Amino acid sequence: MCDLTSNGNDDPRRFSFEVGEFAVLDGGHRVMLHRERGFTASTNADDIWARQTVDSITHDVLCVVLPDDAEITGDDHPWEWLAELLRVQGIDAVGEQLRGLPYEVVLAEGILQRLPDSVHQSPEVE
Repeated sequence: MCDLTSNGNDDPRRFSFEVGEFAVLDGGHRVMLHRERGFTASTNADDIWARQTVDSITHDVLCVVLPDDAEITGDDHPWEWLAELLRVQGIDAVGEQLRGLPYEVVLAEGILQRLPDSVHQSPEVE
């Protein structure tokens, strides 16, 4: 899940984004795992949104949530850590099971409203 942060910055050339991960349970209920990541995007142009797309923001979100050592370990995501975050909340989960589930980047409505009218849906990422 990616949303804009309220950092008090009114500069249209710079925005900060909060990134968190959640799990969707069988009944459709979302369980937030963490909201400890984020990134800032900026441009020298007049407006950062003139250059942003769903794909560019999705790429940035994935760069933020993927492990820094993914190339070394070969693990494309910290599945076991995410499973542990679920277990802390009383939900039985195993990292290997999570690995087989679809992974979707969801952009908050506030972001989608700033993007061109032709693009209003986050793509699913596996």
